[in-house]
Amino acid sequence: MSAPVILLVEDDPALRTLTARALQQNGYRVRPASSAPEMWNAFDAGSVDLVLLDIMLPGTNGLDLCRQIRQRSEVPIIFVSAKGTETDRVVGLELGADDYLPKPFSTRELIARVRAVLRRGGLDRQHGEGGQGQAGFDGWTVRFARRELISPTGAVVDLTGAEFDLLSAFLENPQRVIARERLIELSRTRLGDSSDRSIDVLVSRLRRKLSRPSAVAPIVTVRGVGYMFSAAVTRQ
Repeated sequence: MSAPVILLVEDDPALRTLTARALQQNGYRVRPASSAPEMWNAFDAGSVDLVLLDIMLPGTNGLDLCRQIRQRSEVPIIFVSAKGTETDRVVGLELGADDYLPKPFSTRELIARVRAVLRRGGLDRQHGEGGQGQAGFDGWTVRFARRELISPTGAVVDLTGAEFDLLSAFLENPQRVIARERLIELSRTRLGDSSDRSIDVLVSRLRRKLSRPSAVAPIVTVRGVGYMFSAAVTRQ
């Protein structure tokens, strides 16, 4: 299997070079870009496995680019920014990012986060996990090997890697109250500082995708504790 392709969007030339070098030394292929036009050219040049996206960019900023990417792809996105407040992290996650890496960061942390996000998508086979079988609830079907969510109408619902892992954690513990801290551990998410607010954002994203006009998502908020997946789950 060929090495995963990382689309690196960073306007600082020195940091872009250092980051690209670190990724390449750890076995990744890198397509560098310094602005929105360059990013789209690189994006359309071939398959991309992960986008490493700076927020503070000239012209179109990273937040707007994330919105635009999510309109056409569920490719994993890691935001990189010198702005590391909880508000910034939550905004990034609300837009569909899979992780948030504050500057300055070490090469070790960068590679660890990239591997974690790719592992969730099943792309880093050296460190990957091969879930098998499928589960069902309320007419929905989850195929673990393909990391797919199928709606009751038969449509494939796009989930980010973090959203799929969260759903998998719920399906492993149906009709049980799960504390936020435990939910973070079970879903193996890497959400900035893994704060309660971050997991709340991720739950909100998943809940929206599981909602239908005729039925609400089976994720119940247990005030002051965490969440419960209320539907009965069958496994094959």
